[in-house]
Amino acid sequence: MAEHVGAALITGAGGTRLAVRTAGDPSRPPIVFVHGWAQSAARWAHQFADAELGRDHHLIAFDLRGHGGSEAPSEGYDDPAVWAGDLAAVLEFAGAPAVVVGWSYGGLVITDYVRERACAGLAGIVLVGAITEIGPGRPGGAIGPAMRGALPDVLAEDPAVAASAVVSLTVGMTAEPVPGAEAQRWVGDMLRVSPRVRRALFSRDVDSAGVLAGITAPTAVLHGDLDRVVDRSAGEYASGKIPGASARWFPGVGHAPFAERVDEFNGVLRALAGGWQKG
Repeated sequence: MAEHVGAALITGAGGTRLAVRTAGDPSRPPIVFVHGWAQSAARWAHQFADAELGRDHHLIAFDLRGHGGSEAPSEGYDDPAVWAGDLAAVLEFAGAPAVVVGWSYGGLVITDYVRERACAGLAGIVLVGAITEIGPGRPGGAIGPAMRGALPDVLAEDPAVAASAVVSLTVGMTAEPVPGAEAQRWVGDMLRVSPRVRRALFSRDVDSAGVLAGITAPTAVLHGDLDRVVDRSAGEYASGKIPGASARWFPGVGHAPFAERVDEFNGVLRALAGGWQKG
């Protein structure tokens, strides 16, 4: 188990309080993890438990605004500057250039940061089953059949409607079933996010072609080839637009390679971060 596990509250854009979890060695180069839509920093538990990652890095994960233990302001969810400000606060907390790992909607948050602040403070970017755009016809936001099948019910106010859709979406996230207790934690985190916030994150129309083409930080795209939530084509779009980006497709894996192939994923992340943060 990684040592120095801790928690903090920091101030993000507009004074919003953001819940942060930490693990590993605070004196080592940081890795910042950005979770996906209607989830929480708890999704990175397998990475926080990795002894080698914790030995070589300071691991930092935060709950997006409106998620988990972070505050849920009434607005700002459609503003790239707000998302950029939140991530900037976490990078300031990290205290050194960080490798940022964005899963699913977390990839869009990282893209918003680059849109507003270029690659300042970024030692590298890892996009995991990620979107970098959102809106009708946006290739960087292409979704798969599990997400299409869950909409619009996952946004519903009616708890019975929303709960059923959330369970179906959770089951569809992985190529093989996640253990029952863990899957129920995923469901619980999703339902903890208010319908208002779940809808707000979908109320955007964002083109990122120019932003991706301007990324100067080393970037890797990691994507399960059986992802039914974010289509593989979204990863192909990002890797094709970002100069010098590498791509790795996890065979037989769905939307969560960090939970489905823990050892393989952690090994890839260790190699990427170690190479990008030498010295």
